[in-house]
Amino acid sequence: MPYTAEISRSNPTSIIFLVDQSTSMSDPIGGEVPQQKADVVADAINRLLTELSVKCAKEEGVRDYFHVAVIGYGATVGSALAGPLEGRDLVPLSEVADNPARIDERSKKVPDGAGGLVETAVNFPLWMDPVARGGTPMNRALQYAEGLVAGWTERYPAGFPPIVINLTDGESTDGDPTPAAEAVTSHATADGAALLFNLHVSAAGGTPTAFPDSADTLPDSYARTLFGMSSPLPSHMRSYAASQGQRVSETTRGFVYNADITTVVQFLDIGTRATELR
Repeated sequence: MPYTAEISRSNPTSIIFLVDQSTSMSDPIGGEVPQQKADVVADAINRLLTELSVKCAKEEGVRDYFHVAVIGYGATVGSALAGPLEGRDLVPLSEVADNPARIDERSKKVPDGAGGLVETAVNFPLWMDPVARGGTPMNRALQYAEGLVAGWTERYPAGFPPIVINLTDGESTDGDPTPAAEAVTSHATADGAALLFNLHVSAAGGTPTAFPDSADTLPDSYARTLFGMSSPLPSHMRSYAASQGQRVSETTRGFVYNADITTVVQFLDIGTRATELR
C-alpha cells in the first residue's frame, strides 16, 4: 500500500508550499467578508504552520516530523519566509515553531460558558507576509520545487513522499507548467510518488469545486490544466475528506477551484494530513 510509511523524527516528510505572489493576488476573494487573495493565502499558511507545530509538540518541544518550505513566485522566485528564517527552504518544524517573523494580536470569539460567545485577544504568529507584484512564473516555481523534492527523496528513500501544494489565482506567465509538474511527481520514495496538489482561485467565476474526480465540470482550460497536474488523493486523505463532508472517489484529485477562505483552510488541512506520527 503506497502512502502508508510511518512519519517519525528519523524518517520525516516535507511539505513545500508554492505561493502565487503575482499582482493579481491583490484582487478580492469570495466569502462573507471579502479579503485580498494574498492576505487569505498568507493567513491560511501561517495558521497551518501554527497547527502543525501544535500537532507535533511533545513534552520536550516540537518534534521534526516535517520540514517545511514556503516558496513565493511573482516578481521573484524563492523563499517567502520572513524574519530569522528569511531566504531558507525546507526548515525543520522545530525551527519554524521557534522563529516566527513576529506575533500579531488577533481577536477571536470563544464560548463564554453561558451559551454565548465573547471576543478575546489571541496571539497569531506570522512567518510570511502577503505579497502581490509581478507575473506568475509557475514553471520556475515548480522547477524550484522539483529540486527540493529530488534532494529529499534521495535523502529519505523509504519515507512518506514530499507534498507540494501550489496556491495560485492565474495562468502561468512562463509557459505550460505541465512538464514541470510531471517532473515534480516523477520523483518517488519506496512509499510512492511525490504528491502535487493545486488550489486555483480564479477571477473568471464559476461554481466552487473541491476534490473533483474529472475535469468535465471545470469552466476553463487553465482550471483543467491544473486539475490534470494534480495528484490523486491518497486513500487516508480521501477518508479524511469524506469525513469532512466532501464527495470523493478513487479518482479524486487534490485540486480545488474557486475556493472561499473556509475551503482554502480545509484544503490545506486535507492536503497535509499525513499518516500516524511516531
